[in-house]
Amino acid sequence: MMNKSLKEVSRVYKNNEIVMQVDGAGWHTTKSLNIPYNINFIQQPAYSPEVNPVEQVWDDIREKEFNNELFETIDQAMDSAVEGIKRLSKNKDYLKSLTNRNH
Repeated sequence: MMNKSLKEVSRVYKNNEIVMQVDGAGWHTTKSLNIPYNINFIQQPAYSPEVNPVEQVWDDIREKEFNNELFETIDQAMDSAVEGIKRLSKNKDYLKSLTNRNH
């Protein structure tokens, strides 16, 4: 999935140089990862999720869409996650406030 994601980001932003901050997850460091020509990784320090902007996004989604929720199926959980992503995409200023970090 990481290869597919990188390929899509590279395609959509083909005229841009992309700097992507990654953590030490196996899918960010595997030798089978195909990093496109226009994407460069910056490795974030170990044990520092607070500097990874997407962690703030997932925390917000967990808090608002998953708080004390019991799902009967994985599809229900996925639908809830999608609703959170849609909610955030409609409020760009709020999303920016979650992810804008000086580091």
